[in-house]
Amino acid sequence: MRLVFLIFLSFLVCNKNADAQIFKTKHYNIKLSIIADNLSHPWGMAFLPSESIIVTERNKGSIRIVEKNGIIRPPLMGLPEVHISGQGGMLDVTIDPEFTSNKKIYFSYVESISGISGTVVAVAKLNILENSISNFKIIFRQFPKSKGGRHFGSRIVFSPNGQLYITLGERGERNRTQDFTINRGQVIRINKNGSVPNDNPFINKTGYRPEIWSVGHRNPQGAAINPNSGKLWINEHGARGGDELNVILPGYNYGWPIISYGIHYSGSKIGIGTHKSGMEQPIYYWDPSIAPSGLTFYTGNVFSKWRGNAFIGALKSRFLVRLTLNGEKVISEEHILRSLNERIRSVVNGPDGCIYLLVDNDPGKIFKIDRVK
Repeated sequence: MRLVFLIFLSFLVCNKNADAQIFKTKHYNIKLSIIADNLSHPWGMAFLPSESIIVTERNKGSIRIVEKNGIIRPPLMGLPEVHISGQGGMLDVTIDPEFTSNKKIYFSYVESISGISGTVVAVAKLNILENSISNFKIIFRQFPKSKGGRHFGSRIVFSPNGQLYITLGERGERNRTQDFTINRGQVIRINKNGSVPNDNPFINKTGYRPEIWSVGHRNPQGAAINPNSGKLWINEHGARGGDELNVILPGYNYGWPIISYGIHYSGSKIGIGTHKSGMEQPIYYWDPSIAPSGLTFYTGNVFSKWRGNAFIGALKSRFLVRLTLNGEKVISEEHILRSLNERIRSVVNGPDGCIYLLVDNDPGKIFKIDRVK
């Protein structure tokens, strides 16, 4: 207990008493309050059963716990060495569906060996009282590593039957994205221990890595299971235009860089155009780009008119996107929190039915969206 007491004495306290800001939306007046402040480029977050939040800090290579009362703990002890460069660092985090019994967390980060780097996913036991992790194990490494600090992905999502989906960027090497003997621009699916499920689409298929679930992606930074269908949806960055929202099906090719709705930053054409036989169309795209990041489907009771809507953070455009859906068709789009002017990196449902946001800045914040009663 003395150790726990000393740890709590060293906590940093957020500006939780800041006045809430009020915003108007199509259906509700909402209030936005700060849950935690003074985070360094936060990237991913997940709720623990205690309703505290586990959050990553990209530029410090750290993971912290934010208590329900807004107190920010020091970084977890026992974390691996993280390579921080460009868009790389400590990235996403999620908890095991059986966390109550096994205390396992899964997190992605960038590892560098001999000057080349790649996305890595690890599992560890979270020791909440000791503010540490143990039983650390890497369960996936992007192959091969490469130079540069761009397009690492990477979201981690559990499938309805307990496998892990991991999104991988193409590392800025667009011409290698259609080489399926390596990991560039893919969604992969693995078991919780890192093994490959025996029903993956490319098991024992020559020319394909067995962990691949889908191919032809650029840099997917939002991913979530649609609760109405159980399917994985992702959003991904285009180049100059052509940000995409895709429903991911096993073995499908989503076209990058052969087809795209964007153009290169130089203004030149990408690939052959927007369509090619055997390559999937996005269900929605943005041109000009909004730079989409975190994705969630609202499932709570606070905003009943929003239930089933998709919410996406926009980094470049600095607002929150709300998409109204009819099955796999987008029927309307609303931009929320424009005047907040923050890069929204992650969006999650809270256990209280509210929506929580991470903003990518230093200092970065966790915001809570509630309804004005």
